[in-house]
Amino acid sequence: RRGRVPPPEGGTPMSVNPELLRALEQAIQAEIEGYHFYTMSAAATSDAQGKAMFEKLAKDEVQHAEFLRAQHRALEATGRVDRIIEIAGESSFDSGAPFFSAQFEQRAADAHFEMTALSVGAQLEADAIRFYAEQADKAEDPEVAAFFRELSTWETGHHDLLVTQMRELEQEYWAANRFAPF
Repeated sequence: RRGRVPPPEGGTPMSVNPELLRALEQAIQAEIEGYHFYTMSAAATSDAQGKAMFEKLAKDEVQHAEFLRAQHRALEATGRVDRIIEIAGESSFDSGAPFFSAQFEQRAADAHFEMTALSVGAQLEADAIRFYAEQADKAEDPEVAAFFRELSTWETGHHDLLVTQMRELEQEYWAANRFAPF
């Protein structure tokens, strides 16, 4: 069932798709959970460079959640996504830049938490990418589909960063812990 939005001056009422609103609510919740996860990860690592990167990821999650809240309000008010609203201070990560310091790599054997945090973070971002792609595929409105594809692209940056860092460290981690990946 679609709710009714008051019409713009002299226009006809617009429909608000409640499934779309629920999708945005789910996305907001996922960003909040991501924020808490990255904040916890920043607090738990002893590597200053890793801490700074997790804090940056947490900050991005807050910005994403605020953007999604603004879009939710726009949908409730107008029945449409607002293409003028932008993410405040959107950061760009260099997925090739080292996440952790050189000293961290030297103590790779003890990096259990950090390796787990990278893995879990990558999975959270992969889930978000998949969710947004599914929403884009379900969208009847081409503008809404484009909006969700754009959201999927956001999360791809975080995902790529985390996977790159995980791959950079896994050889040292496996060797230091005498793991055999076969």
